[in-house]
Amino acid sequence: MLRVTILFLAMLFFSANLLAQKKRTKLKEYNPVILQSNSGGQGIEFEIELHKGDEFYYPLLAIWIEDMSGNYIQTIYVAQSIAKGVFVYGQVKDNRWQKESKRRPAALPYWGHKYGFKAEDGFYLPTPGNPVADAYTGATPTDEFLLKSRADDELPVKFRILFEINQSWDWNEFWTNNKFPEDKEYKTSAQPALVYAVDIDLSLKHKEFIMKPIGHSHYSGKTGELFTDLSTLTTALEIVDKIVIKIK
Repeated sequence: MLRVTILFLAMLFFSANLLAQKKRTKLKEYNPVILQSNSGGQGIEFEIELHKGDEFYYPLLAIWIEDMSGNYIQTIYVAQSIAKGVFVYGQVKDNRWQKESKRRPAALPYWGHKYGFKAEDGFYLPTPGNPVADAYTGATPTDEFLLKSRADDELPVKFRILFEINQSWDWNEFWTNNKFPEDKEYKTSAQPALVYAVDIDLSLKHKEFIMKPIGHSHYSGKTGELFTDLSTLTTALEIVDKIVIKIK
């Protein structure tokens, strides 16, 4: 009788674990929004899968290509608000959101300095008068996505894809609201933008690559430095669950 009871309890425990596992798997199902950029490019075609994490709340992001020496080649996708210098939800007027030209140097500074356009105000950011071309821009994603894109031209056999992402006002115990009280740009960012990267080798048989975090940007965008110590970042590391690059 005791043996039967133990066996019955073991079966219940196994069933409960199996059900919990199925629920976890179901919660992580990938249901992306489909995005498209640079459809007129003449180079290779690729897809970028962003699987969102638990802290994904409308982050700003940029994706671009570099050679293996770190030289900028082209932008793949950048949020329109940064690419055009105009935020759709810029200000409230007459109880309604209105577009407004805004400068956010702390948002995506690593991409901004790589892109290399220095505006009259000294920020490495596009402006309404000098925006990023429409082919490479899109709305700020509100959910996980699958981005289909192409390179402008033929790429070297080995190159690098980088991804920068920033979620405003995500303070933590290290990056506090009063850490740099005189720096207004820092206050729009909190934890600095996080940078991911992956090396692509077209000579390999496999055509799927996983991006990994390699550092964070300057906290207020004053420089284009990459800081490799990620020990002070918390929720910023949970904006994204996984980023997959697929060469088509």
